[in-house]
Amino acid sequence: MTLSARWHDLVDRLADGVHLLAVSKGHPATLIRQLAELGQQDFGESRLQEALPKLEDLADLKGLRWHFIGRLQANKVRGVVRSFAVIHSVDSLALAERIARIAAEEQCCPQVMLQVKFRDDPSKGGFSQEQLKQAWPDLIQLSHLQLIGLMTMAPIGLSLEQRQELFRQCRELADQLGLPDCSMGMSGDWLEAMHAGATWLRLGSILFGARSMAKSSSVDDINAV
Repeated sequence: MTLSARWHDLVDRLADGVHLLAVSKGHPATLIRQLAELGQQDFGESRLQEALPKLEDLADLKGLRWHFIGRLQANKVRGVVRSFAVIHSVDSLALAERIARIAAEEQCCPQVMLQVKFRDDPSKGGFSQEQLKQAWPDLIQLSHLQLIGLMTMAPIGLSLEQRQELFRQCRELADQLGLPDCSMGMSGDWLEAMHAGATWLRLGSILFGARSMAKSSSVDDINAV
């Protein structure tokens, strides 16, 4: 199938209120432009140094909205705040506080998803449920960021049924906190995530196919396929 056909097929299968985030990391600006011409507006990148040239190349496309989905290092916060409307990977109170401070300096207010781990997984960052509940009173006091939802990833090795249960837990916690969005589900489990209540699906390989650009081993580059 062509890129256009894959995009139309995915969009046609989305439930009401579910949005496709096209994970464009590892793919050139030319493919992003093709999707934008079809009507795709939301694109996800996980490495600032890879994303910035694409943003510059595509600056003429005024309707695009960029989502940062990788692990966010403290020294990259200002660059991400300047360039991305949505940050999916806020995994600690300290990081949220840094984003809020820098966003105030930059006079902007990014939308933020809080990354939560529902299973023990040393390879991924994120709040535990208990840590998030403890930090919640401080998080909701932060200005210059808009808390809109939770983000989670299923550990490698879970069955599809186990992943769907994990996604249900994420949806339930978001509802308890009064957060509308859940960023969950990737190319291998997006249907389970959608049925469990995802509002954002982070889809890369199922949409773009194999990565066109060299894959980086950076720690930034972990949060969607």
